[in-house]
Amino acid sequence: MSLRFRAIQRILGVIIVLSSLTKLPPALLAMAWGEEGTVHVFTGSFLVSFLIGVALWVPVRHVNYEMRLRDGFLIVTMTWVFASLVSALPFVHGPPYLSYTDAIFEATSGLTTTGATVINGLDDLPRSVLFYRQLLQFLGGMGIVILAVAILPMLKIGGTQLFRAESTGPTKDTKLTPRIAETAKALWAVYFGLTLMCAASFWVGGMSLFDAIGHAMSTVSTGGFSTYDAGFGRWNSPVLEWIAIVFMMLGGINFGLHYIAWRRASMQVYGSDSELRAFLRIVAGASLIVAATLWLGGDYAGMGDALRNATFQVVSNITTTGFVVSGFDQWTGPAPFLVVTIAIIGGCAGSTVGGLKVARVVMVVRQGYREIKQLVHPKAQFLVKMGGRRVSESVVLSVSGFIAIWMLCFVVLVIGMSATGLDLESSYGAVMATLSNSGPGLGVVAYSFASVNDVATWLGTLGMILGRLEVFSLLVLLTPQFWRE
Repeated sequence: MSLRFRAIQRILGVIIVLSSLTKLPPALLAMAWGEEGTVHVFTGSFLVSFLIGVALWVPVRHVNYEMRLRDGFLIVTMTWVFASLVSALPFVHGPPYLSYTDAIFEATSGLTTTGATVINGLDDLPRSVLFYRQLLQFLGGMGIVILAVAILPMLKIGGTQLFRAESTGPTKDTKLTPRIAETAKALWAVYFGLTLMCAASFWVGGMSLFDAIGHAMSTVSTGGFSTYDAGFGRWNSPVLEWIAIVFMMLGGINFGLHYIAWRRASMQVYGSDSELRAFLRIVAGASLIVAATLWLGGDYAGMGDALRNATFQVVSNITTTGFVVSGFDQWTGPAPFLVVTIAIIGGCAGSTVGGLKVARVVMVVRQGYREIKQLVHPKAQFLVKMGGRRVSESVVLSVSGFIAIWMLCFVVLVIGMSATGLDLESSYGAVMATLSNSGPGLGVVAYSFASVNDVATWLGTLGMILGRLEVFSLLVLLTPQFWRE
């Protein structure tokens, strides 16, 4: 084996060991709560994944190789694949006793913060299993890889390549601090602080402490798992829904802005960000359109209820969180299609959301508008600007190429889902739910993937990983050039 692949094996061993640690908190909680049936499931899963990681790491622990950017793509992709595989173990050997296909889907959904589920009967599951699902989303929110970036330097493993490959959005080369590990730690500090604030707000708003912590983990991470089948419908509380709206929005904003605002103790940085302004305009416009549709269609008696439910579902989908209003798939006219499809846009670059990202969408729309103006004035020079600054042609081409490839993947996956026997509405909804990492779909997958066949489930798992890695990180591995030394 070449030095390069032995170095990659060394890092994967460390990452699998780190992934195995996610089994310990629910194991300890199961002991504390007297859930004897699940203690051995989590401890056994921990030992198996821990030993696999150690077995990979020990033979190559002394390998010294300077990683390149392209190695980062392979490591990031393999991280999500291996982490999903070992994270699926508790779902197979303990409640809810899923098949390995469904268990991998559930674990991948958690780690990629998609929020789609194959489990019916959450209310009857042990609390340790429910906590484990929420914990997967919490860790997936900022990315297992970024967590590793903060830890791997202590093991003398470079992390810059991983951070560049994992960070989302067109500003992925921007560093908040000179040292990449410090950047990762700063992002985690902001993320952890927001999660604590969210948990406290839910608790004061009427949730139990367990539910408040669990839902905070899936709200700020824009994951969408709940501890109940009914989700927020269990409480039927406008207060809790508005709290969720606020923290879903915070999760959908560039965490770099949160960090700078915290460091400067000033809110001014939010007002000066053009992507955030566009994001807020899209949310406000879509919420008003859906609310008006629901009110005029008679879904809700008052405009206040229509606006609250519309805003909740629009924010949930555009931030790719995936919480749902009960019965949203039966709303009047185009409302269900609109709230599910808006997940394509996603939130801001550098946030925990999926989708294309607002910056890319705005950029490609402005590029399209420039082409229209160019047709009218062929000899004039028009620039694409973001935040008052010119965007280079290379970035415009890169964004256009990314969106084209993303849409191609979308079409191929819809065709694949249809080929498995799903109707067109469900196929569209399933791919929208998984590739955008949003969770809720349409048709038979509006609330759960429990009824779909194994092939469609595997396609959904592939879609979630493609979406989380922004397609290029995975597709680049399919090119012959990548594998040449």
